Amino acid sequence: MEGKITNVDVKDVRFPTSLTGDGSDAMHTDPDYSCAYVILTTSEGDKGYGLTFTIGKGTEVVVAAVKALQSLVIGKFLKNIFGDFGNFWRELTSDSQLRWIGPEKGVIHLATAAVINALWDLWAKKENKPLWKLLVDMTPEQLVSTIDFRYISDAITKEEAIAYLKKKESGKKERETELRNVGYPAYCTSVGWIGYSDEKIKMLCKEKLSEGFTAFKAKVGQSVKDDKRRLSLIRKEIGESNLLMVDANQKWDVDEAISWMKELTEFNLLWIEEPTSPDDVLGHAAISKALKPYGIGVATGEQCQNRVMFKQMLQAGSLQFCQIDSCRLGGVNEILSVYLMAAKFGIPVCPHAGGVGLCELVQHLSIWDFISASSSLDNRMIEYVEHLHEHFEAPVVMNNGRYTLPLSPGYSTKMKDQTISDYEYPDGNVWKKMFLEGKFTEPQLPK
Repeated sequence: MEGKITNVDVKDVRFPTSLTGDGSDAMHTDPDYSCAYVILTTSEGDKGYGLTFTIGKGTEVVVAAVKALQSLVIGKFLKNIFGDFGNFWRELTSDSQLRWIGPEKGVIHLATAAVINALWDLWAKKENKPLWKLLVDMTPEQLVSTIDFRYISDAITKEEAIAYLKKKESGKKERETELRNVGYPAYCTSVGWIGYSDEKIKMLCKEKLSEGFTAFKAKVGQSVKDDKRRLSLIRKEIGESNLLMVDANQKWDVDEAISWMKELTEFNLLWIEEPTSPDDVLGHAAISKALKPYGIGVATGEQCQNRVMFKQMLQAGSLQFCQIDSCRLGGVNEILSVYLMAAKFGIPVCPHAGGVGLCELVQHLSIWDFISASSSLDNRMIEYVEHLHEHFEAPVVMNNGRYTLPLSPGYSTKMKDQTISDYEYPDGNVWKKMFLEGKFTEPQLPK
């Protein structure tokens, strides 16, 4: 593969979703959906686009972290990156000084994800394939070579991963045809933001039912009384036969999570998501054990920092639904390792999505998983939130409550040029207008 990386540009892109309550939950009451948006340019003139999701303040910190990684990427030849991607990923996460501020977690890992996502977008475009197809067409050996197995070989080895994928080779074409025909199942979170009025929730439930959705999620955690009222409303609208999940966004202590959820058992819930600190492996295990008699599983992973945390969650029985995030982990390479570990432990992966571009990205990963890895749709769904897709050149397309397969080359990460002009923070056209209108306070430059 010809060419080398000649430039790494990064932009702070923010949307004022706090004005409408979109994305609001018990812990994040006023999010402004945002992203650090990376543009890689090669000596051949090709471009790759990547992002990592944020919710407003702090995006500038992720942007600074991306800039800190630039020197590790610029000048690298594509054939060396993609020819030994697992080793390049390790090099990118192992700079001795930058690694200290992680390691492999936090802001530096979010920045790593944006860069790695852009590289995968570039690779898929060079091969003229959507990312999922690039992954599906790899041999097991090629795919596994992109993964760094350091720290997880006690859970799954490179050899085990290759053998597992080889067993799944049979039926791949048929599974790909199935998804092309019917799409990948989704569940809808758009109905359940904690800042929405009852009337808006009822209206959105009716709307999403008419669009073919059969699974819904609501935010909980402000008060038991309020949760019961909102869940009663949603359950009445969607009926008893459709799936309903809840999400506390890390609001509770362990014992509080257990007692709170016992108050909500009447609503026939499939899972409680992020009931406590995302780092509490044993706490999640205790919650899982306590809620098992009520048929409520634990789902987590949206803020799980790396493959090592997922390894421990799986080993400890801390989750019944694994929720990878396309930008919290260090990009596709690390995500693939979590899918393979989850497959070994028999845990379905239901990715976190929504935000800015997360739906666009995770669809590729779940499609690959069904075709090449899990070969099952049982208890597997991708989250869907309807916000901000119009800002992407190749947005997700939903049909009858399912993701249709993306067919454009790349990772579906490229934003429209007008979106960057309007929403780059703080100098975009829309932000300048909102500062003048007094809707937001213009940031003060440091002296």
